[in-house]
Amino acid sequence: MADPKGFLTTPKQLAERRPVDVRIKDWNEVYVERSLLPIITKQAGRCMDCGIPFCHNGCPLGNLIPEWNDLAYRDDFTGAIERLHATNNFPEFTGRLCPAPCESACVLGINQDAVTIKNVEVTIIDKAWDRGGVTPQVPERLSGKTVAVVGSGPAGLAAAQQLTRAGHTVVVYERADRIGGLLRYGIPEFKMEKRHINRRIEQMRAEGTRFRTGVHVGEDITGQQLRERFDAVVVAAGATTARDLPVPGRELKGVHQAMEYLPLANKVQEGDFVESPISAKGKHVVVIGGGDTGADCVGTAHRQGAASVTQLEIMPRPGEERPGHQPWPTMPMTYKVTSAHEEGGERIYSVNTTRFSGDEDGNVQELHLVEVEFKDGRFEPVPGTERAIPAQLVTLAMGFTGTDVRNGLVEQLGADLDARGNIARDGRFATNVDGVYVCGDAGRGQSLIVWAIAEGRSAAAAVDRYLGGKTPLPAPIRPTDRPLVV
Repeated sequence: MADPKGFLTTPKQLAERRPVDVRIKDWNEVYVERSLLPIITKQAGRCMDCGIPFCHNGCPLGNLIPEWNDLAYRDDFTGAIERLHATNNFPEFTGRLCPAPCESACVLGINQDAVTIKNVEVTIIDKAWDRGGVTPQVPERLSGKTVAVVGSGPAGLAAAQQLTRAGHTVVVYERADRIGGLLRYGIPEFKMEKRHINRRIEQMRAEGTRFRTGVHVGEDITGQQLRERFDAVVVAAGATTARDLPVPGRELKGVHQAMEYLPLANKVQEGDFVESPISAKGKHVVVIGGGDTGADCVGTAHRQGAASVTQLEIMPRPGEERPGHQPWPTMPMTYKVTSAHEEGGERIYSVNTTRFSGDEDGNVQELHLVEVEFKDGRFEPVPGTERAIPAQLVTLAMGFTGTDVRNGLVEQLGADLDARGNIARDGRFATNVDGVYVCGDAGRGQSLIVWAIAEGRSAAAAVDRYLGGKTPLPAPIRPTDRPLVV
């Protein structure tokens, strides 16, 4: 194990964030670069090497956390990255973006601060890149089989990389102009700089994966054509149909879905625009939705120079401590202060938007809300609490309702949907259509990046078995597996 007394003698220490007044003036990642290096071995040494490491169960990928913690503690980062890559294709993504259900399941977290698993993970992979330890893994022989992967988010990329390494010829189709899905155009640059995606794409190209951008599957190429051209198809299109807010004034200019707003800010960083066509500069901004996407909108608005930023949430404010009905090792709903919230703005809980009002030119100017309380299974307005707040830009970040390939590709393939409106699959990620598989949010519904990668890896193993009768590829989860989240 690592330091046998580490969890007793070493206090928890996190990566250092850059000062707020500095970081909101640029789009670089919020953390001080390489600030973890001086502290990471001692932080890895806090791992207890438990008899039953519940962090394995908390992580859908089955990451070998105690093993690479021990190796990092011993300064063996070559061994650590080998163990990390054994279960995770893209630890630089998860180490920056995952909400870390592994840390919620950490045994040390029962009565102390959990091990900083994410910080150790991201340090291991960053050191590997710095030292040239991440190289293409070109297959020794080709199978002669071809696979189409629809979507280039984390599920699609994981499936494509695994299948390419198994010797199949893999083509990834992406309707956007760049590869990455929501990693590219949903996650702001200050949370993950896109250079991390770019160098993975270079690695995958060197391994043999082929990428086709600007191709809308279902329109530019049909489901029937995919089945005719390829031996197998993996649908990893994500769950991008956003939940809307049908209230009076929704049609006013300045009210946008988060996924209309955030990608444009990312395109500015890619050099496509000098300034975003939807900018918060000088405006009173209201973000509806209290989750991570809402926080991304908050941080983006700060960097665009918003006059004010207000985030609304219909749910009550979570508590600071783990609730009694969400015991360890489940992932609890607790009050979070993200880097974006550190940067300013107001958060209002237990409120519902009733309408928008605008000026004579049809631009939104105010958001009208009312306080609510939960009664008899629904949110009821509290009389006398109605009020209006200034709103010249509103972003809707209320989650997603399913995959948008339901209108086109699903019908063309003849795939069935489940009761939730996702693409139905069996215990091996197979749809009702022979040779067609589904993974990630398209089959699971909106979920975490670790579940997307885990499903991509598992679907790849199923496809490899379908094409060759057997597979050496690991399959960490089944579609029926559920997260330790209440």
